[in-house]
Amino acid sequence: MKLRFLLISLFIFTLGFSQNTGTITGTVTDKDMNNETLPFASVAIKGTTIGANTDMDGKYSLKVPAGNHTLVFGFLGYETIEVTVAVAAGETKVINKAMTSTSVQLEDVVIEKVISREKESALLLEQKKAVEIKQNIGAQEMARKGASDAAAAVSKTSGISKQEGSGSVYVRGLGDRYNITTMNGLPLPSDNPARKNISLEIFSADVVGYIGIDKTYSLKNYGDFGGANVDIVSKDYKGNGFFEISVGSGFNSNATNEDNFYLQDGPSYTGFSNQEQPNNPLEGYNFDTKWNKQTVTPINTSISVKGGDSYDVGEEGRMSFFATGSFDNKYSYKEGIARGSVSAQGVARKDFNSQLYSYTTNTTLMGNLNYKINLNNKIKFNSLFINSSSQNHDEYYGVIDIFDNAPNGGGVVRRSTFDRTSLYVNQLLGTNKFSEKFDIDWGLSYNFVNNVIPDRMQNTLRPVDDNGDLSITQLNDLSNSDNNRYFQDLKENEVAANIFTNYNFSKDSEELYRGKLTVGYSGRIKSVDFEATQYNFKLAPDNITQPIVTLDNLDDYFTQANYDANLYSIVTFRGGKNFAGALRPQTYNGDQSIHAGLVSGEYRVSPKFTVIAGGRVEVIQQDIDWDTSISQNSSSLSTTQFLPSLSLKYEINDKQNLKFAASKTYTLPQFKERAPFLYEEVVQTYIGNEDLYESDNYNIDLKWEFFPEKTELISFTAFGKYIQNPINEVIIASATNDVSWINTGEKATVIGGEFEIRKNIFSFKHGEDSMLKNTLSFGANATYMYHNQDFDREKVGRETRYNVDFTSDEGELTGASDLLINGDISYNYQFSQDRNIMATVAYNYFSDRLYAIGTNNRGDLVDKAVGTLDFIFKTQLSKKLSIGLSVKNILDPEIRRIQEVDPSASSIGADEIDVISYKKGLFSKISLTYKF
Repeated sequence: MKLRFLLISLFIFTLGFSQNTGTITGTVTDKDMNNETLPFASVAIKGTTIGANTDMDGKYSLKVPAGNHTLVFGFLGYETIEVTVAVAAGETKVINKAMTSTSVQLEDVVIEKVISREKESALLLEQKKAVEIKQNIGAQEMARKGASDAAAAVSKTSGISKQEGSGSVYVRGLGDRYNITTMNGLPLPSDNPARKNISLEIFSADVVGYIGIDKTYSLKNYGDFGGANVDIVSKDYKGNGFFEISVGSGFNSNATNEDNFYLQDGPSYTGFSNQEQPNNPLEGYNFDTKWNKQTVTPINTSISVKGGDSYDVGEEGRMSFFATGSFDNKYSYKEGIARGSVSAQGVARKDFNSQLYSYTTNTTLMGNLNYKINLNNKIKFNSLFINSSSQNHDEYYGVIDIFDNAPNGGGVVRRSTFDRTSLYVNQLLGTNKFSEKFDIDWGLSYNFVNNVIPDRMQNTLRPVDDNGDLSITQLNDLSNSDNNRYFQDLKENEVAANIFTNYNFSKDSEELYRGKLTVGYSGRIKSVDFEATQYNFKLAPDNITQPIVTLDNLDDYFTQANYDANLYSIVTFRGGKNFAGALRPQTYNGDQSIHAGLVSGEYRVSPKFTVIAGGRVEVIQQDIDWDTSISQNSSSLSTTQFLPSLSLKYEINDKQNLKFAASKTYTLPQFKERAPFLYEEVVQTYIGNEDLYESDNYNIDLKWEFFPEKTELISFTAFGKYIQNPINEVIIASATNDVSWINTGEKATVIGGEFEIRKNIFSFKHGEDSMLKNTLSFGANATYMYHNQDFDREKVGRETRYNVDFTSDEGELTGASDLLINGDISYNYQFSQDRNIMATVAYNYFSDRLYAIGTNNRGDLVDKAVGTLDFIFKTQLSKKLSIGLSVKNILDPEIRRIQEVDPSASSIGADEIDVISYKKGLFSKISLTYKF
């Protein structure tokens, strides 16, 4: 009863409060500029603290008490306007004003503009003003193009494509190892031991303000760079208080068309579970989770909440905060072909039909606190937690080995993998201006990431009689690892710091500084600890008869009774229960430190010509020790890199720029690439190379930019890259055709061009006072590249313990497409200030790209060209309520990876063979957002 009374009281109070307020809204324009909208003008109620700045479109909105008020419009250099207005309770009053500039001379005035870098127009303005070559995509553009995470966002920009099945991206043909990911300018750890960069997919759109993509080298960034520095700038808030909640639901057409959707036993719906290794795992069957698959309902869901507010602190200070939390999940299903160990004649040693079930989750919590002490001193704390998980239940049916294992079919390989990553990012950022000439930017961060694969399960079954009924199967016994459970734990800790001091000098006749000298330090120290244990279920010798087993009754076989009957034993690679060190895991531990100093000078030689030149020195130390099934040893890599950089900007006129950039950078190998740890996939095995070393990169860019209007852009960029000692994944000479990472040749080159256009097809205003928009716009970007590298088997033999027999003496870069195309058309119509619709059709295409280099007379592995089409629709029904609908992968193209076959040697009558083939299906989602 008390709760009911409280709720009724709150409702009456809220209703009464809302009935005593009204809203004043409108648009401010510049009368001297043909009534162009005027951003950042102040609009306030005279004699009160109620006020706001107009946004990038000149719009404002104020909630005011009912009654008579004096509305004050102001902007530096413009005449102040006062308007008397009467507002009734619950009424929305529209007041539009055109402001006129004044001839009054202003002196000693300091203005601070708060610009939303989430908006496309603001980011284009920043790109136009920058001396360096920059590219950004903000939250507004991400929403318009339906990019739900950072990986999808960057793949919408020129020269970038996304790697299928991962959150990694290729930038101008250069993959994960050549890129670097930062957040607010500070480095991020990797969530996967096989990758240098964290998966961009785990950064949902809820935490992204904008993403900066630097494809030319800036001295403030780390030099371990060849493709791009992707900087995720976290969402910020500086306006009035708000709170909103969004819910959504969707489906994958492939998943919902299946009668049953299967996942492994153990992991939870939320993705937070973490199955521990059992006690005494070798001395009996002590595993808690079941081998048999579980059935679930594949409906995608999402929920997110976010809010923020800001307050004045004292006479000059202001405190603001922003917080968001979200949970998303997604089911998907793929059915197709998987082949491995394909010969030079095109004959697959492993030949399967695949059924791949997937379930992913993402839980994100982020909060930031900004304190503007005064105009000269600001400090910001940013904290982020992300828990991302994936369950993959994969079943393969067919030929396990054409020579001796289910050669006529009937073989089954099943692998169930739960992969969970927990990421913690904590950052403290600050700006201090000591004088008109001297200021400091600084940042500190501590990052921790924990990636676990708890209890990956694999089973291999083969027919009892290869020449009889292939559906009658039993467990495979050709290798101890055919049936196993695998546990992996990766922990990475990193501390990083930036401090940049800036000194302005040489004023011109307009009292503006021509030059700026920057001196700075960057440092990062990280440690990596990796351990893995695989429990192999070793079947009894052939003289003991094994029972019939299928995928549906695995739990009937793996029991304590069968263990006691000696049908199987449990061993690690070190041995069984009678070996003292059998439970010692495979490990590698690494430490890496990078300490860098930089000096950079910027000087405006003339009103149109500006130069930035400087250098950075990085002292790098990378140490690693390992204890694996291959060997036990340690290795060190120590190097000092001098990294010069030059940027030039010539302003052709007030709408056109010509920019040039040249630099030297490097690429470090990763810990897992240098540790001889054997990692087994279903159709491929990988092993590290302790002799791997860094590559050197030389980069050059020339860009022309044209900005017809504030939301429009036309640009063309020519670029080139020269890489010494490039690193590639290749098949080495081994009994099992293992893949390793090798410095495969002396050089690689990339030459290409990028074209981008953003243009309004039409844009006009309608409605009362002609302030409502009706706009049709399109954007497109295209990249064409020539890329080549040489292969040197003698170099590999001299520098490593491995041998590689390259099929060709030269070839293309792995991951590089000759042609990349992105395009979108958007329509935006405003019915009123609070009601609108927005519809976007977005297209993405990449041409054939090399996946792996051919060796031992085998052809290259090539990912075939793919084009995707998405549709995004959003409507704002009121000031508080909006609805969104998206349909992605509408064309549902076939995803194919082929191995090239020499027609003169082919035994399959074709010049290529599919090694992977499937369709992803359509992804549909509907969402509802309510703002309080």
